[in-house]
Amino acid sequence: MTLIKSISGIRGTIGGQPGEGLSPIDLVKYAAAFATWVKESSGKQKPTVVVGRDARISGPMVSAIVVSTLTGMGCNVVNIGLATTPTTELAVTAEKADGGIILTASHNPKQWNALKLLGNKGEFLNAEEGEKVLAIADAGNYFFAAVDDLGNVTEKDYTEYHIQHVLNLELVDRAAIKKAGFSVAVDAVNSVGGIVMPRLLKALGVKNVVEINCEPTGYFAHTPEPLPENLVETSAIVKESKVDVCFVVDPDVDRLVVINEDGSMFSEEYTLVAVSDYVLKQTPGNTVSNLSSSRALRDVTEMHGCSYSPAAVGEVNVVEKMKETGAVIGGEGNGGVIYPASHYGRDALVGAALFLSHLAKTGLKCSELRKTYPDYFMSKNKIELTPNIDVDTLLVEVQNKYSNEKVTTIDGVKIDFAESWVHLRKSNTEPIIRIYSEAKSEEEAKNIAQKVVQTIKEII
Repeated sequence: MTLIKSISGIRGTIGGQPGEGLSPIDLVKYAAAFATWVKESSGKQKPTVVVGRDARISGPMVSAIVVSTLTGMGCNVVNIGLATTPTTELAVTAEKADGGIILTASHNPKQWNALKLLGNKGEFLNAEEGEKVLAIADAGNYFFAAVDDLGNVTEKDYTEYHIQHVLNLELVDRAAIKKAGFSVAVDAVNSVGGIVMPRLLKALGVKNVVEINCEPTGYFAHTPEPLPENLVETSAIVKESKVDVCFVVDPDVDRLVVINEDGSMFSEEYTLVAVSDYVLKQTPGNTVSNLSSSRALRDVTEMHGCSYSPAAVGEVNVVEKMKETGAVIGGEGNGGVIYPASHYGRDALVGAALFLSHLAKTGLKCSELRKTYPDYFMSKNKIELTPNIDVDTLLVEVQNKYSNEKVTTIDGVKIDFAESWVHLRKSNTEPIIRIYSEAKSEEEAKNIAQKVVQTIKEII
């Protein structure tokens, strides 16, 4: 059993003893702590909190406990049920709510679930806010409401609201998409994407939608993280179906991965690159991505005469840097597109609509569009952590080992070489060290990663 507490939320495997997994006791503890923080930050005795969830198996149980805890703390709850992460973010602002909780473990397997916490802007809590929630939980410093002060629950569906929000974006060109007569496949890995993505595509004017794993059962048809090794069967279906493009989303639909018409991968790193290229053509401006994202975004940004800035890993860090630099587009190389004209959150619906607009206007096949961007190859590796490993000391030793290179330490250790880079950091969501590397060839990227892995093995 695993329980990971961080500023981005509380994530763990379902079951086990309290404090060792995401048990019902832990759900009450952290939901109550969040309710206390919401009351303090809003200055209201009866604040409003939006709750949405993905379709994983534990969802109904987790939702029932969290909603009941919030009402027990005196909060009014707007329960939007099965909803994507970006849908829940939009619902917070639409309801003028004081906070939100998204019940999803994102790309983690079915045994995981999580409470992802939002402030009144529908954005993830920053470090200071997240630490306050954790401190309240650790101290047990929360008080449940008396019977006359219990909160109420209102149930709403925000799916159509989100779709209409995307359709209304200025750079979403429905006419061009309809004229292109696209046939589009979508793999929603048996979660909430199966509810919203086909409806969005049809509303955009897509001629034919091929649904893959779109039943929101929570029994994921493949490992839910949308990586190439998990999409072999999907790629085969795409090739056989003769579609123009396939969109793959993770269980909470904040990551968008594209598969070309021939079944080859567009590459999750290039979702943001392609969408940014389209946005910058229409509205030039700055861009941002995290340190573990491809250099291709920097290259494309500079090609448009604009400026690129890196940020620490984590959506809240990217959003903070985007606001600081006034970026018109940004996100993460894992397929997470953040488009401020919509809202400050990763949104696969927005990403898909902008990508289709771009594809339609270029007149290119999806695989041909991919070839218009600079080629980089990334290798993503990880090292399992054991309790005896001092990660901070380990990273300092790696930093010292490569002190002759350009080293960035705002988030773990990133080592920039002339034509490549490698980034090591402790994961916020799993007990691992992530090791990402990128180079001009797949072999070189793997070699760089293996060299660093060997360095770490020698240290520990």
